[in-house]
Parts: sequence; C-alpha cells; structure tokens
Amino acid sequence: MSAYKAMAARLLLLAWFGMVNAFAQTPTPAMPPASPEMEARLKLLETELRCLVCQNQTLADSPAGLAGDLRREIRLLADAGKSNDEIKEHLRARYGDYVLYRPVVNAKTSLLWFGPFILLLGGAIMVWMMARQRRAASLAATPAISADEAARAQALLEGNDGPPH
Repeated sequence: MSAYKAMAARLLLLAWFGMVNAFAQTPTPAMPPASPEMEARLKLLETELRCLVCQNQTLADSPAGLAGDLRREIRLLADAGKSNDEIKEHLRARYGDYVLYRPVVNAKTSLLWFGPFILLLGGAIMVWMMARQRRAASLAATPAISADEAARAQALLEGNDGPPH
C-alpha cells in the first residue's frame, strides 16, 4: 500500500508542477514610444489588417493577445524600414488573404467578391422566369369568348345595350 501512496504522491507532485508551469507565462515587454508619425502609420496599418482570432475586427480594435503580438510584429517590421505594402505582403504570406481586411481580387477571392452579385442575378432570373410562367398559365386559363359575346361586350362599351335577348 505504501508503494501506491508513493506513486500517487509523485503523480500529484508532477501534476502540480505542470499546472504551475502553465500559469508561468511572462507578458510581452512594452515597446518604447514611437514618434507621432510612426504611431499614425501603425494605426493606419492596424485598421487595414484583420485580427486572426476575433470575428470581423481590425487589429486596432481587437483586445486579443494574438492581436497584440501582431501589432508588435508590425511595429518591428516598420522599425526595420519595411514599407506598408511590404508589411502587408509579409503578413499575407504568413497568414493568408484572411489577414487583409479588404482582400485583393484574385482567383482565390473571386467568389468572395462576385458571389453575392451572381446570386442576386440568379435570383432575378428565377423571379422573371416564374412571372413569365405564371402569366402564360393565366392567359391559357382565360376562356375564349364567342363572336356573339364579343359583339355584345363591344356594344356595352359603346353605350348600347346590344341586341335583345
């Protein structure tokens, strides 16, 4: 029984060390303040890039930890002398087209850009075809009138009562 208690104590100690290490994360150190021009440039870039964790939020609006890491990466790339286009291309190559808040139009994103218009056009064509079929069906269901009935209707329209019955 003592071997069982020793084994349980070791496992408990191992689990405790595992939990302690899980909470022992160090925060990312703060970056030194940037010039006002650099801050404006970084803010512009952050509004053009999407947070990879949040649903439809820019990096500037996102409180997620990954967004903070991406903001830091953007700052480091900008400090290294990269242009805005080079920074966006670097992030797009690393994370895909999803990172761009306004993705470029290419073969992969064409459905994203043109899909809604194609669906709208398809719906309009379906409505037009259904209206044509309904109109044709209503015309086919209208009974034809005889020549005597047409003459009587014309006489009624002209103000005559028509021939006596």
